[in-house]
Amino acid sequence: MTIEFNSSRTSIFTNCIVYYSVMRKYFILFSFVFLPFFSAVAQTGNGYRYKDIVFPDITIEKNLVYDGDLVSNKKNAHAFDLYQPKADSAIDRPLIIWMHGGGFKYGSKEAKSMKIWCASFARRGYVCVAINYRLSKRNPVFHFDQLLTSSYYAVMDAKKAVEFFRKNHLRYGINPDKIILAGNSAGGIIALQAAFATDKAFGGMAKVPDTTENAGNAELPGIAGVVNFWGAIFNLDWLKNAHTPIVSVLGSDDSLVPPTHKSAPLYGGIDIHNRADSLHLPNALKVYKGYSHELQRYFNPFFRSPDGTKKRWREAGQFAADFLYENVISR
Repeated sequence: MTIEFNSSRTSIFTNCIVYYSVMRKYFILFSFVFLPFFSAVAQTGNGYRYKDIVFPDITIEKNLVYDGDLVSNKKNAHAFDLYQPKADSAIDRPLIIWMHGGGFKYGSKEAKSMKIWCASFARRGYVCVAINYRLSKRNPVFHFDQLLTSSYYAVMDAKKAVEFFRKNHLRYGINPDKIILAGNSAGGIIALQAAFATDKAFGGMAKVPDTTENAGNAELPGIAGVVNFWGAIFNLDWLKNAHTPIVSVLGSDDSLVPPTHKSAPLYGGIDIHNRADSLHLPNALKVYKGYSHELQRYFNPFFRSPDGTKKRWREAGQFAADFLYENVISR
């Protein structure tokens, strides 16, 4: 816009009034149009929103349901807990869907790791949900064919959750195109397959009947990133199906979900990192030397060893937050 001024001395005062009036309109326009965008990732007194802990308190709503009728049952296969920063006025926020571990047979949204990551990321400004998914009644940990089948149906549940939150994004104040899938162990496996595997290819590997759900479509609408904590992908070629950033954390001595390919078609975080690099897929990897599954010194699924495991979980969370801020939030 061009501003014209009268050059006569008698109109100097008038020129000043005109200039002030125009600039004031520009300032108001800037405030309404641009400031909401900058506030989404702005620095606060405590750090950067979505990168650092900036909210002192959160709210938690328990036992909601993303598929089916509302019930007050934490064991419901499609239940979720909702974590949000308290007194947050922001809208259009990124959502992280967290999925627990447990070998597709055990575990729930009540897992300690779920509570730690959901709470800490909500304090960074994210909306977080910890979800349940269908568990196997068989023994997927010891039978690879059952592992494939169980993980397939868990991935279908994750996709239902994505669809639910995209449909209800206004209700929860989230950006439907900034949904991040995250999980540890089995949850990481779910996140990776949901983001990169087509239903047809995954269903064929798992030997389940053909499905029309997202048939042939690997790139779920709205998936902006994957947080893979000591999980794996069944086929590295599936990484070609979507350009979704991945951040992985693992222990170098993990024998349950090995960091690199061993025998079964299961490829851990190091394999994923190397293939993603070759595909120019944004990714990052953090390896804890000398640690096993769940970042424990000696993995025990029933007893948590008192060796600073929770501290490493929080460190892994910060590593993921830094990556997401640079590769998902700021883009």
